[in-house]
Amino acid sequence: MRKRKRMREKEVKEVKEQLENLFDTKVFAEGSAVDFAEGPEFNLIFVNNEVLGIIYEGKPFLTIRGLLKYKPESYAVTIDMGAVPYVANGADVMGPGIIDADPKITEGSMVWVRDVNNRTPLAIGVAIRNSNSMLSKDKGKAIKVLHSVGDKLWKLDE
Repeated sequence: MRKRKRMREKEVKEVKEQLENLFDTKVFAEGSAVDFAEGPEFNLIFVNNEVLGIIYEGKPFLTIRGLLKYKPESYAVTIDMGAVPYVANGADVMGPGIIDADPKITEGSMVWVRDVNNRTPLAIGVAIRNSNSMLSKDKGKAIKVLHSVGDKLWKLDE
């Protein structure tokens, strides 16, 4: 991580609006200290010194901690419990492990992955298929994981 700097109010407002439109829920409060930092794979958004968002390929998305804090439902993919240990360790999500997927998901969408029992976030990634294709349980990768519980980004806030 390098070049951490405070974002301008205009930039904060733009990112906040994009996240709120995407997730259909309120995110960071007015007057929050919002910083931006460059990372090797994606850029990070710090809100009051917590990493709550990333910017991947020019699009903002919440980190796992951001998902835990704001509790959105949009762009969620639910996996069976057999896939949880693999996904929690950073493995990509395979088609047969998917139980449910938000119908808004298209190929290339940013998504978050949760388990069927607890419905808590385990990872975020990029959809390789659309939601209908994911639900068909075809073999092969369905989501390329970018950030998972226990990785370097998760440990930044510990």
